[in-house]
Amino acid sequence: MIKLGERIKELRLRDGRTQDALASELGVTAQAVSRWEKEICYPDMEMIPSIANYFGVSIDELFGYDNERSKKVDNLVAVINGMIRQNNGKDVSMDACITTAREALIEFPGNEKLTLVLASALYNAGYVRHGECHIVGADGYRVYDMERHQKYPEWQEAIKLYEKLLSSLQSGEMRQQAVLELSQLYKNTGEQEKALRLAESAPAMTASRPFLRIKAFDGKAAVAAQGEALIETVQQSVDLIIHIVLDDATIPPYTAAELLQNAENMFALIAPDHCYGRNLGMLSCTQMLRSYYLWLAEKKDDAFLALDAALDYARQLDALHNCTEKYFSSPLLHHVLIHTEEMPASSAFRAELPDLWPWWDVSEQEKVKAEMQNDSRWMEWVQKTQK
Repeated sequence: MIKLGERIKELRLRDGRTQDALASELGVTAQAVSRWEKEICYPDMEMIPSIANYFGVSIDELFGYDNERSKKVDNLVAVINGMIRQNNGKDVSMDACITTAREALIEFPGNEKLTLVLASALYNAGYVRHGECHIVGADGYRVYDMERHQKYPEWQEAIKLYEKLLSSLQSGEMRQQAVLELSQLYKNTGEQEKALRLAESAPAMTASRPFLRIKAFDGKAAVAAQGEALIETVQQSVDLIIHIVLDDATIPPYTAAELLQNAENMFALIAPDHCYGRNLGMLSCTQMLRSYYLWLAEKKDDAFLALDAALDYARQLDALHNCTEKYFSSPLLHHVLIHTEEMPASSAFRAELPDLWPWWDVSEQEKVKAEMQNDSRWMEWVQKTQK
């Protein structure tokens, strides 16, 4: 139940105002204000707009409605984002996730936060329901199967939602997310010119949030911000190496496997103690992809060693939520938080590896997987993922 008197007192104390000052502004006695705040009586309804104006709030805010509304929206966004993370790479509860987002928008029509989270759920649904598909062009380079992607109803709806949001969203984290995800969908569906226009409107890399955060601190805090920027730079560099390997089919398989190992070694350069935090997930997936290229290169023993490495990283990731260390331990990163609070309380990423292999869409995926499954070591590896 909304207690108007308590709200008036809260706003008055927030602004450092006295009961006398409020009373004088409204043309009432200080005793009347005192009675309002003690919930003995309430101000006349015609006085409500003047009270709201005095404190610089809307009438809804005066009654506390906006605050409750905002809290509920934020709670819904947190729930839906949690569901999206559960469906990362695998359709666990995608229908329920999208339904929850749609129902939230019915309750709060036009809300930008909920519109964004619905768009993001649809963005993810296209991947887990249909997959990101590629074809190899005559020049030996991998390209997106745009005609197929254009038929994904989830992506078409998401594009419309993102475009609507960008017409009203101001600069900030929400707009950055919308631009990032919409750019990818433009690429997936053959709208490269639209993606380029979004790219041209974005700041240079050194003007991005990780680098600008460095400017906001000094001393120890600046070192921590530099470490955070370093981690993100390596993450993005590794992702670029992976996608160059995936997209350039002219790279021989064994060379591709070596490049992926070099990508992994980039993390070791900044964390020689092998304390990788949440990057363990990326490392696990990189080793699964590496096993694919090693198999194509007829390095079958090495392919299974790569699978074991992927499993080891996945086990470390699963155990990360129990980590008692708050910070990375390497000299370059020892002021950077590991952020274990973002890890699920119960995780079993390792058990999903056989289904997720090799994580990225590759041209001979089914053929190679069938061959590896015919090797007795595959079943041995699968059994180890369940322990």
